Amino acid sequence: MKKLSKVQLKQQAIVMSVADALEAQARAELPGMLQCWFNLEYQLFPGSLLLRFQFDNEQSLAAAEPELLKWQKRLSAAMLKKGVVLKDMRKNLVFTLAGPDD
Repeated sequence: MKKLSKVQLKQQAIVMSVADALEAQARAELPGMLQCWFNLEYQLFPGSLLLRFQFDNEQSLAAAEPELLKWQKRLSAAMLKKGVVLKDMRKNLVFTLAGPDD
C-alpha cells in the first residue's frame, strides 16, 4: 500500500476526529446504533467522503431515519469547524445495516 502524503494524513486526522465525536454522540442518542465508519478517496476529498452509521436491526434503522437530516447537518457543521466545506451534506452521511466488512 502506498504511503499517505502529509496532506492526506491531515485529511484522515480531520475525518477521524469528526467521526469519533459523532459516533459518541450517536451512540448516546440513537438506540441500536453500533458503530460509525467511513471511506474516502483522498484525491476527491471532501466530495468522496461517505460516513456510515451502522445499526443492529431494521427496527432501530427505521426509527432513526427521521433523524438523518439532523445528523447530516451535524457532520457538515463539524467538518466546517475543521475548515472543510461539504458541498452536498446529504451525500456524505447515510444510515445502514451493513458493516465495513460486508
